[in-house]
Amino acid sequence: MRRPLSKTEAEIIVKKSRFIAIAMPIQGLDEVKEKVALVRSWHPDATHVVHAAVAGDAGTLWSCSDDREPKNTAGRPALEVLKGSGLTDIIVCVVRYFGGTLLGTGGLVKAYGDSVKAVLPLIESEEVVERKRFLVRCGYDAYERIRRALPSYDITSLEEDFAEGVAIMGSIREEEAKAFEEAVSSLSLARATFRWGD
Repeated sequence: MRRPLSKTEAEIIVKKSRFIAIAMPIQGLDEVKEKVALVRSWHPDATHVVHAAVAGDAGTLWSCSDDREPKNTAGRPALEVLKGSGLTDIIVCVVRYFGGTLLGTGGLVKAYGDSVKAVLPLIESEEVVERKRFLVRCGYDAYERIRRALPSYDITSLEEDFAEGVAIMGSIREEEAKAFEEAVSSLSLARATFRWGD
């Protein structure tokens, strides 16, 4: 799976109706309402703001809405295209400005699906990396040696807490986890304690 890096837009015109697909990264489905409201604020005169969203490491969480278009003619076709894209942690809002000609149910299904198809090739994305959370506790004597080793690994969300000893927390690529744990053990002369999280 891949996830988008930034906001991307594409527009198609079908029988004088404008369909603007706006793709944005999300952290989870709890952001859907906020993103739809944001798009509505950018397009206050739009006839409809339909959305489709996919989230989760395997892209198994999803949400869609027809926004007053006939049932299953807008959000569902947009979602089906999105689910087949290999992308996750993404919302695509399709803004429609009605052009005066009714498209019929088949026309709507095609227009909303085609809107998502138009934006997908333009999206810049990155591979979803499986990560593990870790907590290392060590003495001040070992901390400096461990700290110097940290840049050798792909670690994100790094935090350090200094109290009686040092706690180092972060998230590391799953494939680097074992080597990292061995390095910490070696650098601390086997005195550091290691705990893995989700």
